[in-house]
Amino acid sequence: MCGSEERPALQRLTWAEVRERGGGRGCEGHWLVIDRKVYDVTNFRLRHPGGPRLLAHYAGQDATDAFGAFHLDPKLVRRFLAPLQLGELRDTQPSLEPSKSLSLVEDFRRLRAVVEGAGLLRPRPWFFAAVLAHILVLDGLAYLTLRLGGTSWPALTLTALLLATVQAQAGWLQHDFGHLSVFGTSRWNHLLHKFVIGHLKGASANWWNHRHFQHHAKPNIFSKDPDVNMLHTFVLGKTQPVEYGIKKLKYLPYNYQHQYFFLIGPPLLIPVYFHIQIVQTMISRRDWVDLLWSVTYYLRYFSCYIPLYGVLGSVALISFVRFLESHWFVWVTQMNHIPMEIEHERHQDWITMQLAATCNIEQSLFNDWFSGHLNFQIEHHLFPMMPRHNYWRVALQVRELCERHGVPYRVKGLWQGFTDIVSSLRTSGDLWLDAYLHK
Repeated sequence: MCGSEERPALQRLTWAEVRERGGGRGCEGHWLVIDRKVYDVTNFRLRHPGGPRLLAHYAGQDATDAFGAFHLDPKLVRRFLAPLQLGELRDTQPSLEPSKSLSLVEDFRRLRAVVEGAGLLRPRPWFFAAVLAHILVLDGLAYLTLRLGGTSWPALTLTALLLATVQAQAGWLQHDFGHLSVFGTSRWNHLLHKFVIGHLKGASANWWNHRHFQHHAKPNIFSKDPDVNMLHTFVLGKTQPVEYGIKKLKYLPYNYQHQYFFLIGPPLLIPVYFHIQIVQTMISRRDWVDLLWSVTYYLRYFSCYIPLYGVLGSVALISFVRFLESHWFVWVTQMNHIPMEIEHERHQDWITMQLAATCNIEQSLFNDWFSGHLNFQIEHHLFPMMPRHNYWRVALQVRELCERHGVPYRVKGLWQGFTDIVSSLRTSGDLWLDAYLHK
């Protein structure tokens, strides 16, 4: 019964029928369930603002909690969904797949209602204005350091550190706009997102959206989360290394990946891999608006620094800044995910899936600033649109919910988070070597 043929409106469907339209091999249909209503998103997913893959990742599944997590105005979005509705689940069918915990999901949805009622999803624009202001001040100080201090090595070093801080902090701020957590309307979030990621960083908002929303929808799930697609440079978790070892796959000596991580991980992710991917994406998708925003960044940068350092000197400076930024970005973003469970799709409920893939880092003023409040990774993943200044206010309630249902809620120190990246890579590498030699 695969395909995308039309069905009579408001059919009474079973989970078995929904799963058959899960978009797998031999089936081109994509159905999903939101609040027991079944929708055919086969064609709509190609026009989906979050990218076509996002809806495909939930094909054949209940997407109610993901739908609530990603849409600023669910009532408006439901108007666009209405023509796509095929029907509803039969009265005899449960609201969730058997692999999901109904009591946990219901408890989480009650918590979400409390969060919304308490106004914790409402942003304080002045907080984000202060964040933007401190970024602009640091950017100005970097330029003035060279203008007033000359092109000496101390002045150059300080400038590079300031510019790297600007790039890292602008990265956290564009993340806020991308998640629609700064303004109450999507329009202003999208506009400022393009300004921050385009004009202040030289990257693409659409590239980030399509990539990052997949990560949030299915974190640490192979073939669905692009952040764990390592292009055969690393093997992650406990399952993939064994699979590679049994198949005798050896693109690199993975038993040493915890060592070469320092050579090809933090140093190269942003200045090489992301840079190439962003340019390719903007050109291949003909995303001329994002490309223009990106060009304004480089025009501003080179107009400021070429008179001081010349063309080659300015290119060398921005390359070093990207090198520093890349280290900052990789260590902060991966300490919450790489040491956690990384698996194939297991059809878990929203909170179980997110808690398995994330952990928190202890709160402090420095940790909050250094990570852009992503030390509250658990709360961020459960409530992606929540303004970051409210994470701490919901953290205790999330922890209590997890304790009631036996879901691990993990918190560690900053240094422990860093070292766990390396130790988890070493463990995965050892698993690969054992399977490669003995299985």
